[in-house]
Amino acid sequence: MSNIPIVYINLAKDTERQQRMQAQFSRLGLETFRLPAVRWSELSAEAQAHHFSAELNSHQYFKPMGSGEKGCYCSHITAWRQLLDSAAAAMAVFEDDVRLLPAMPEALRAISTLPADCWDMVKLFGREREKIASRRPLVGSLELITYRRVPSFAAGYVISRSGARKMLESRQPFGRPVDVDMRFWFENGMRVFGVHPSVVALDDTSKVSSIWPDREPRALIMQRLRKLKMKMELIWGNARHESDAPHVSETL
Repeated sequence: MSNIPIVYINLAKDTERQQRMQAQFSRLGLETFRLPAVRWSELSAEAQAHHFSAELNSHQYFKPMGSGEKGCYCSHITAWRQLLDSAAAAMAVFEDDVRLLPAMPEALRAISTLPADCWDMVKLFGREREKIASRRPLVGSLELITYRRVPSFAAGYVISRSGARKMLESRQPFGRPVDVDMRFWFENGMRVFGVHPSVVALDDTSKVSSIWPDREPRALIMQRLRKLKMKMELIWGNARHESDAPHVSETL
């Protein structure tokens, strides 16, 4: 179909999710590979220290990251390393709680033809009402867009070799969840594009309960203040580096 290998991240215990993902890819005629998800508790102390910084976490994010978030980040890191260890120009990475929409194969085909030196990441999932900075036709009714503010979620995206290299060189150790780090593109020069409308949707299995324990009201207030601070840093960073942001009419 294209020269983009496809992987999906999945814990060994989540066999139902694995079967569902495999069935979806098969229906779309896509070959895919299961990427075993990283369990944070199974990493050595040395590996944990290499990947995660509690100091960065306290400065960059509004609350301590949980083991699940850390393991998730390491799983994406594994995918990026696999890409660089291969001869492929890019890789499509999916989490296992998504629905693949019918237009996804043609989106991947179109992305595989984009000039490899002009982009680092193309997000396949975004907000329903997207904040679009620039746009152009991609294929069929799909558009290739850039964002006024890059959306969250690492549910599905295509990453190029240059994008994988930038993420690996700048995000180890990390201090935020992987999808939040992707929003701070201006910190490492990531050229992030998107497909609109999305060709990936969240599955019902993505609706999980909070992993955070009950906290004292004062702690909750402090979290809200820290979250507001992070949001303002994101808004300011986007505004300050607006001239550095990719634009589809200029680059692709």
